[in-house]
Order: sequence, then structure tokens, then C-alpha cells
Amino acid sequence: MTSATASDPTPGLRRGPRRATYHHGDLRRALLDASLELARQGGPDAVVLREATRRVGVSANAAYRHFADRDALLASVASRAQACAADVIAEAIAAVPDSDDRKSVARQRFRAVGLGYLRFALTEPGLFRTAFGVPADLRRSSSPEAAGQGGRTPFQLLSDQLDAMVEVGALSAEQRPGAELLAWSTVHGLAMLALEGPLRGMSAGAIERIAPRLVQMVDLGLGVVEVPLPGR
Repeated sequence: MTSATASDPTPGLRRGPRRATYHHGDLRRALLDASLELARQGGPDAVVLREATRRVGVSANAAYRHFADRDALLASVASRAQACAADVIAEAIAAVPDSDDRKSVARQRFRAVGLGYLRFALTEPGLFRTAFGVPADLRRSSSPEAAGQGGRTPFQLLSDQLDAMVEVGALSAEQRPGAELLAWSTVHGLAMLALEGPLRGMSAGAIERIAPRLVQMVDLGLGVVEVPLPGR
């Protein structure tokens, strides 16, 4: 299984002093690139401002012009990691061919969101933990920083496919509210069991084999469960 995030996110970046080249936001981008690589290697705990500045070749004080503190840097890295996830999910959606059976296509593309999410978790565990373990709420779920190359975030891609299911009659409008939370929670649960729970001893191939059944279960289950909106 391939990942759109497998290539080096920091082409041309070298260690050592290059302060003269950092202007008009270049330093911020370089720090984010270096921090994203730290997250890829070790998850959110590995994102340390001092190490990022060391890799870029600037002083720690220079970084504070762009990030108030380590939490601010980590929040931006989490958004960038979500953008990486969005690219993998979008790739999975695009792999579903068009056909005259619009309901079937809508269902397959909805399921592809879950499969792409799990693919990202298994192939990029450090970025996955950073993308979906750091944010404390949904405020960044629609942020342009968290959008992939197609301009949509993972949460938006999920919402888009649920809306498409309603449009073609594969999901009723009455069952639509809250469906993102059901689908996301279920697939995320498998991902975390595979990465950090009792399923972590299973091979990636074994998880991949049960993933289609899981997303099928989510798809079929959405039609029989109603989730009230918060505050209802």
C-alpha cells in the first residue's frame, strides 16, 4: 500500500546556517518542514522547537518570531499532518471509478475515506498520531492549513462523501446529522487498536484485510442509527 506522504517533505533542506535565505516567511516554512519530519519519525512528542531550529540552522530566538511557543508550532504541524492525511484519503476516493450506479459509487467512495484513513495510520503512524491526537477540538478541521492538495481537509472529505450519499439516496437526510462522528470514531478506533492497543501485534496486512469489512459495517450501520445533534 502506498502513501502520498511517503516522499521527503523537505526537498533541498540541509542542516547548517542559511540565515540569509530566510525572509518573507521562508523560515516559518522551513521550521514547519523540519518539524513535520520530526513528527513523522517520532509523533507529536518528537516535535521540539529547539531541535527544529537546530535542523534548520537558526537560533531558537529566531523561531519565536513565527511561533509563540512549542504548542503553537505543534498545532501548525498537526494541521500539516492532517493535510498529508487528506492527500492519502483523496487518492483512495479518486481510485473508485465512475459508473451508472450512482448509489454504489457513492457508497464505495464513502468507504474509501475510511480505507484511506487507515492506510495513512498504518504507513505514517507518527504523522497520524500528530494529526489526530494533538487537536483538542474541531476548530482546525476546516482550516486551509489542514487541507490537502485538493483543497479539502480529512473531515471535509468525509463530510463531502456523506453529502453525496444523501444526494443519490444511499443515506437518508434524517440519518445524516452526526454521521461524521460515527464513521470517524469507528475507523479511528481500529487505527488506534492497531497502533497502540492489543492489535498492535497484528501485521499491517492483517489489518488491511479486515478494513473493508469495517467500513462496510459503518456504511450499512449509518442507515439504521440516528445520532442527535449536540444540544438537541
